[in-house]
Amino acid sequence: MSQLYPRLLPDQAKGLYTEHGDLSLSELRSRSRTSHDSAVYVATGGDRVSEQRLEELRDAVETLAREAGYPDSSSRSGNADFDQRLAALLHSTMGLVPAEAASREVWAFLSLILMPDIAYWRYPSPTRDRVLGTDLTRHVFGRMWWRAQLVHSPEDENPYASLRILGEAAFDQIYARRTALGGSPHLVKAILTVWNEVALAELTGLNERDTLRDFLKRLLRLAPFVSFDSIESSALEDELRATLRESVSAVLTQARGAELDATQVKTVVDAAFAGSPLAQAPPAPSAPVRRFTSLELCAGAGGQALGLERAGFDPLLLIDNKPHACETLALNRPQWKVQCGDLLAFDPEDHPETLNVDLVSGGLPRLLSTASASRGDDTEERKVFETAVNLIETIRPKALLLENIPDFIDKPTYEPERRAIESFLDSEGYRVFWQVLDAVDFGVPQNRRCGFLVAMVEPYAAGFVWPLPLPQPLSTVAGTLGPSMSAGGWPGSTRWMAGASSPGPTLVGGSDNRGGADLGPTGSKKAWLNLGVDGNSLADALPTATTPIDAPVKLTLAQTALLQSFPEDWSFAGGKTKAYRQIGHALPPSLATAVGTAIAAALSCGKR
Repeated sequence: MSQLYPRLLPDQAKGLYTEHGDLSLSELRSRSRTSHDSAVYVATGGDRVSEQRLEELRDAVETLAREAGYPDSSSRSGNADFDQRLAALLHSTMGLVPAEAASREVWAFLSLILMPDIAYWRYPSPTRDRVLGTDLTRHVFGRMWWRAQLVHSPEDENPYASLRILGEAAFDQIYARRTALGGSPHLVKAILTVWNEVALAELTGLNERDTLRDFLKRLLRLAPFVSFDSIESSALEDELRATLRESVSAVLTQARGAELDATQVKTVVDAAFAGSPLAQAPPAPSAPVRRFTSLELCAGAGGQALGLERAGFDPLLLIDNKPHACETLALNRPQWKVQCGDLLAFDPEDHPETLNVDLVSGGLPRLLSTASASRGDDTEERKVFETAVNLIETIRPKALLLENIPDFIDKPTYEPERRAIESFLDSEGYRVFWQVLDAVDFGVPQNRRCGFLVAMVEPYAAGFVWPLPLPQPLSTVAGTLGPSMSAGGWPGSTRWMAGASSPGPTLVGGSDNRGGADLGPTGSKKAWLNLGVDGNSLADALPTATTPIDAPVKLTLAQTALLQSFPEDWSFAGGKTKAYRQIGHALPPSLATAVGTAIAAALSCGKR
């Protein structure tokens, strides 16, 4: 039997919505109640929920919210995780039947009487439909119950696992705006199963919303001729796969038809439907994930190697000439084989495991152009670059990936160097691709442009396509560092986050021979100051309750690593300056993953 919840009637709800808009979260918290004079119950259909059960529900939801940053802060990733866990909690504990859950007044009571602070924390200055229940697909709590209702699979070990497949806007398309489809849990579960199989953003760069919209339109055209609810699950999923493939091909052609021919479109679509090491769940033994081998040059702190590992590349050897960088690699990946020495002295014949690896990769020392290097300032760096390119003559990898300054790729002053490299690689049978990518487009909270050279032999080169920017909103400094800024009780964290709600400038590692650990030259420090960050040095600890509210704060080493998209458990050897140099010089792993996934897709599709 259903639990019957108190209902807050519309006139009273509208008045409270107006009042709550002027209150702080602490004031809203003090107004939390399990009952209200204006609340009513329906007469029959179940048992009235007890006030104790309402208190338990409030406590459980508040626990989830606190784990996501309530009341001090919130972040995009934290909100998404909170929503998914909230959906499972509400659906599994409230004891509602759909008829009771369809009541707008039930959800208005929860958001305006029982949990107003949490509702207004999740959606600051919320629109009416977020709290009044005028549109249940947008209500802060109601939408999550109904989302869980659609995907709930009681026979599965994790009945709510499918909640993590699509975001709110996508669910809204299926449920609210496609009622002919969203009313069928059988069809919705099949859509989620098939959608989860496709490495859409990673391998095509397509916007999830645009592709889903086209897919649903195609399903709506089929609806008069196909009884989706009467088709057995596996047959339905096969039908949906074929339809989704049509959508992905059509949307990809529309988005990138000027740069991709029909064969290349098919290659990208095939790769997306084959899955990727990033998106694929652990496969059955009969269908192992394809892994590749690599040799990493000038490995540094391992940013590029880590990103490539996520994309499917296992390094057989990593080389760097800086002891602290080698120690960092050993700390984090003791199974990796690291050679700490000069690349100029490296002989592949002494390391036969590196011959014929799938990929040679490296983040090489920055070069000056021939036009500007009048004093031979970069003689050593130029030798390293030439050595790295020439290694392919002996190693014969299927692909080469080298990262350097963006000027090397797009400035006319470097044209002689580019021509010489391209001529040599062409003579060795490699097709060359040049591109500048900005890390901010791939989930990194920095405007950080990086130059890339990719070279591949045929037939793999025919399938290579540069990754497109991710469709989601840009990561920000506040979103990345907000939880750590508030962790020590700093009262200025909320205000600081409001001023740091954009990506930051490039973290500058600086020269090995220059000064201490700071955030770069004067221009960079000014840009950081605009975000509330004092870039003159790094902090030894996070802000605390005694840190002045309006003062610019310094970043810790750990926070700079987060801004580079390193995982929280990645350690850096050496003192503060040595460690920060490694962080600042690294290629952000998230960007390396994007490029590596594109290379892996081409290697997967080619047959040799």
